[in-house]
Amino acid sequence: MNTKAKTAISPTRAEDYPEWYQQVIKGADLAENSPVRGCMVIKPWGYALWENMQRGLDKMFKATGHQNAYFPLFIPMSFLEKEAQHVEGFAKECAVVTHHRLEPDPETGGLRPAGPLEEPLIVRPTSETIIGAMYAKWVQSYRDLPILINQWANVVRWEMRTRLFLRTAEFLWQEGHTVHATREEAIEETYKMLDVYADFAENYMAVPVIRGEKTAGERFPGADITVSIEAMMQDRKALQAGTSHFLGQNFSRAQEIKFQDRDGEIAFAWTTSWGVSTRLVGALIMTHADDDGMVLPPKLAPAHAVILPIYRDETQREAVLEYCRQLQQELSTQAYAGRAVEVELDDRDLRGGDKKWFHVKRGVPLRIEIGPKDIAKNAVFVARRDTKEQQSLARNELVSGFIGLLDSIQRNLFDRAKQMQVQHTRVIKTEAEFRDFFTPANAESPEAHGGFALCHFHSEESVQPLLDELKVTIRCIPLANNDQPGICFMTGKAAEKQAVFAKAY
Repeated sequence: MNTKAKTAISPTRAEDYPEWYQQVIKGADLAENSPVRGCMVIKPWGYALWENMQRGLDKMFKATGHQNAYFPLFIPMSFLEKEAQHVEGFAKECAVVTHHRLEPDPETGGLRPAGPLEEPLIVRPTSETIIGAMYAKWVQSYRDLPILINQWANVVRWEMRTRLFLRTAEFLWQEGHTVHATREEAIEETYKMLDVYADFAENYMAVPVIRGEKTAGERFPGADITVSIEAMMQDRKALQAGTSHFLGQNFSRAQEIKFQDRDGEIAFAWTTSWGVSTRLVGALIMTHADDDGMVLPPKLAPAHAVILPIYRDETQREAVLEYCRQLQQELSTQAYAGRAVEVELDDRDLRGGDKKWFHVKRGVPLRIEIGPKDIAKNAVFVARRDTKEQQSLARNELVSGFIGLLDSIQRNLFDRAKQMQVQHTRVIKTEAEFRDFFTPANAESPEAHGGFALCHFHSEESVQPLLDELKVTIRCIPLANNDQPGICFMTGKAAEKQAVFAKAY
């Protein structure tokens, strides 16, 4: 007898995690593939989620003194050529515009590009060079510094193997670019913005992260220091959720960003850049979603609750809808996490079960069902999306405790994800342990396979062949609690720091 529980999403996480991820996106109506290869269409529910992320981050950026601006989509190829490491790092991902205008093609009856451009233009993969060219014009004196600018934009990286939200040819993001008079100020900015990202990930997204520094081989092309936040997904792979870069004077020298310092000397400025993208939506899905669909943290959910009226005839309908509208208005006068509570009232002409599962798959934190029997008791039936707990509550109890309920869901999602991260993070001291941890065939059960391995290591070169073999990467060198030297798990040599090793997206 088959006793497998029916789920709204098929396959389940255990059956086929990559396909489950795609089906959650489809079931939650977040996005879909577009006619342009590798690009996605973000649908209203998915875009509302991104807008809430934007609002939260934008407020945090402005609270730390940053302003928004906008820079061109196209970058002259010569700009990229000025910083050798940078162009080498991005060359294979660049989309290049070589022609302008279209004209009729007499041979095919269609269209063809007309004349070639004098200089090819790169569709921005990132904006250090074009923004640096502008900063070179704006910076003359130490009095002009610091410049603290962020832009919300799209970028193009010509990815061959794409996956919605995680890796697409075009994606949305923000990129901060700052200029400073001293090295110390620029480094302080780099770590300050990493903390902003970690704060947002943990307190808005309910995603626990590890702050760390990238190794030389994993740094942003052209950076002196790259720091990142790394999150663990439910399949125990790592996802880089945000990066911040201390660029030293590399770009200021390439772009001629110079100024007269307090001593009257001409000096090159110190710059940083930092960014997060729509990849954060993928992080939400893979951290919190379950086999029934999306599970949204209330601080980012486009709707905090949905009210589902239940009635049999027109007479009942009017009475139930009036009760629902009054409750909707009462709840909407409250505020949560800096924005008004948003409550949907779903009175579409659909079966009750269809409506319920529609909102379950979209991850709405609270579902409120109201019928004539509830009205008679001045009560409501409430279901939590995170725990699937259901209970009847007095109406005034729901209203007075609504913010507390949202807080409870937000907290529970973080605690659940944190528990998983802790459970699947292991200190590993030998190559044999490392191989066992990252090789499913050697594990006693699928549950024993993979996660975050904390290991002392001597050098990237000494461990790289093993990492290539097992498809594992060095995610970061943690910034916290990492001051005890040890022995390299691979070579047995003395090692100063531990690193987080993981399979990753």
